[in-house]
Amino acid sequence: MSKEKQMNEWHIFKGSGEPHKIGTKLPDPPEWRAFGHDQTHFHEPPEMDEKSTEAKRGMKYKAGPEEVEMVNAALYLRRPLLITGPPGAGKSSLAYAVAWELSLGSVLHWPITTRSTVQDGLYAYDAIGRLQESPRVQNAPAGPGPEDSEDSQEDDQSCGLADPGRFIRLGPLGTALLPAKRPRVLLIDEIDKSDIDLPNDLLNVFEEGRFPIPELVRMGENEKTEVYPYKGKRPDVVIRGGEVVCAAFPFVVLTSNGERELPLPFLRRCIRLDIQAPDDKKLAEIVLSHFGEKLAEGKRKELIETFLKRRENPGSLATDQLLNAAYLTLAGINLHHVRDDGKSLLDTVLRRLDDTERP
Repeated sequence: MSKEKQMNEWHIFKGSGEPHKIGTKLPDPPEWRAFGHDQTHFHEPPEMDEKSTEAKRGMKYKAGPEEVEMVNAALYLRRPLLITGPPGAGKSSLAYAVAWELSLGSVLHWPITTRSTVQDGLYAYDAIGRLQESPRVQNAPAGPGPEDSEDSQEDDQSCGLADPGRFIRLGPLGTALLPAKRPRVLLIDEIDKSDIDLPNDLLNVFEEGRFPIPELVRMGENEKTEVYPYKGKRPDVVIRGGEVVCAAFPFVVLTSNGERELPLPFLRRCIRLDIQAPDDKKLAEIVLSHFGEKLAEGKRKELIETFLKRRENPGSLATDQLLNAAYLTLAGINLHHVRDDGKSLLDTVLRRLDDTERP
């Protein structure tokens, strides 16, 4: 056995794009990252449709040696993988590549904004909708009655309130933490765009691998309630005792464009990967994986050379801009035709991201 092959024997994710079930290949987690030993009910995620956009995105991704190593380290250690790199470097696509190759089902995508909170990722409760569907409200007289006083302490059953599970929908993070035999893939996109408190708020969830739903906890320790999963059409996820406890910690990918520093306690709990802008060899592999030999080798080299000349620094151009140019070239469009304003379509398609001048 070659030294390189021997070194790679521990790899579960190989970056080949060839799907295989993770099965029993994933070793037991470290004792400090083990969760849900007593789980008896498991949630099976939907399989990824091989014709879907996310499947094609995963199978076409070309993972480098460092990316493969860091993915496997995160899988073994049950730690989130924090990927930092310039726009268009393939940070998000790596999550789809792992989900596709290891047959882990569809990716749970949580795009972050400045208004995102940990509650958004866990679950949403429609209290108003539940109240409106209660028979008491529907049959109530127009005017106030004695039963509407603030001193009324009726419980949910005596109030005739509907089953709370019908009004609870898990978020992408909450769904990823459902007990499952195989880890779900959760993509938390652009964590550096979040409010300053979100990374720290995620720490407890990442450490404990569980979270309570107070609206269900009060129903009792032995109660089972069905709720909606993220983007699910039916409330078919069973929550026991009002708490979600993961059995297999999800494979969490957090992406960052490096726009701000993240808290040290948060960084300490992540496996960190810095992705560099792809070089000419990597770009050739990417273009070939998307278009095959349909795009002539000469045209492919010419586009890549032009792209690299215009990419003065990492992040000034994104790889998908090169793919846009390749697609238009394959469609027979002359990208070099100069308009009356002195610019070509190629200038527009490969316009630098940091170019703030009005075209």
